[in-house]
Amino acid sequence: MKRFLKAGLVLALAGTGLASHAATELVIATVNNGHMIEMQKLTPFFEKANPDIKLKWVTLEEGTLRQRVTTDIATKGGQFDVMTIGLYETPIWSKKGWLKPIATDAAYDVDDLLPAIRNGLSTDGKLYAAPFYGESSMLMYRKDLADKLGVKFSDQPTWAQVKEFADKANDPKAGVYGMCLRGKPGWGDNMAFLTTLVNTHGGQWFDMQWKPQIDTKPWKDAITFYVDLMKKDGPPGASANSFNENLALFNEGKCAAWVDATIAASFISDPKQSKVADKVAFAQAPTAATPKGANWLWSWNLAIPASSSKDEAAQKFIKWATSKDYVNLVAKETGWASVPTGTRKSTYANPEFQKVAKFAEAEKKAIDTANLSDSTLPKSPYVGVQYAAIPEFQAIGVAVGQQMSAALSGKVTVDQALKTSQTAAEREMKKAGYYK
Repeated sequence: MKRFLKAGLVLALAGTGLASHAATELVIATVNNGHMIEMQKLTPFFEKANPDIKLKWVTLEEGTLRQRVTTDIATKGGQFDVMTIGLYETPIWSKKGWLKPIATDAAYDVDDLLPAIRNGLSTDGKLYAAPFYGESSMLMYRKDLADKLGVKFSDQPTWAQVKEFADKANDPKAGVYGMCLRGKPGWGDNMAFLTTLVNTHGGQWFDMQWKPQIDTKPWKDAITFYVDLMKKDGPPGASANSFNENLALFNEGKCAAWVDATIAASFISDPKQSKVADKVAFAQAPTAATPKGANWLWSWNLAIPASSSKDEAAQKFIKWATSKDYVNLVAKETGWASVPTGTRKSTYANPEFQKVAKFAEAEKKAIDTANLSDSTLPKSPYVGVQYAAIPEFQAIGVAVGQQMSAALSGKVTVDQALKTSQTAAEREMKKAGYYK
């Protein structure tokens, strides 16, 4: 009897051990973009290979995600074990000691990462976030409409040429708008696009003394051009549209042209998602006074907050989700046209990917040519193409984004929006001690 009791006790203890071992729950904060949603669908593959780890997803809209993860990491809240963060946050947070380095091995092949992305995520030679997908920005347009209207785009078109096409193609009665661009306020929403437009018009966020340059001629030229273009050729309610809203419009055949993230290319050329999949073409982001900073550089990355106590499990998950094997898994499950791009040389070198991704060459060129350290015509003290990599930029970008959205919707004039933005930016920079 004692033997049975002892055996039962051993089994009970073993069961408790297994249960606690199986209870490593990783809470992952991520953005509600298509590739991240696909990653969640593939959760069973990871959990089957790692039965001692369970994944819990917290999926948020981009602006909300940024607020939640920034608050959590700054307060050491410990809500999340893995965070989806951008190229903007990674260098700032790594220097503050808020992130754990990514433990890569030979199988992970860190040298396979595209140099522009890898460099942006590294501090002192160490990778502090692993890229899930990377992007630049480019022109995506309806080739059928361009052909019909006799418009031919060079590989590097100008904004004047793009506007001419948008004016001709705009046909609201037929449900086609000449141009779709971001209008929703946010430093990563409308200001991501508008900063590139300002850059290529010869502008910058701050001069070498860190003084804001928003009430200058390049900003006025860029924002006036944008507001006029969207009022004439944009869809109604454009001030509420960001990436996902414009993607939906383009897929429905309602946009003749769209300048946005290169990552959109795989969605708009997928016949399962897009009604115009066989009618799209791609070119580099349009330029105005200078090609500098015309196309942005961004990546969504997985990182481990220093406050996480589940480092080993988090490292395992991140290596899985950003590996060559993961790319191959997506290809096997949903096809090569759906794989996350913009991170690995091996993806672009793959003949199967090249066969289905007619956007691959334009996308890789855009990423390779974006320069985080030299993105403005006048010299600037900051790193970043569509942002300035300083902690104060988030608040400034949000405030300016609201003004630009108000100008687009006609609530204020362009001049008023720029003046208010300049004042808000000066206040933040003085408060932070950049100058008196």
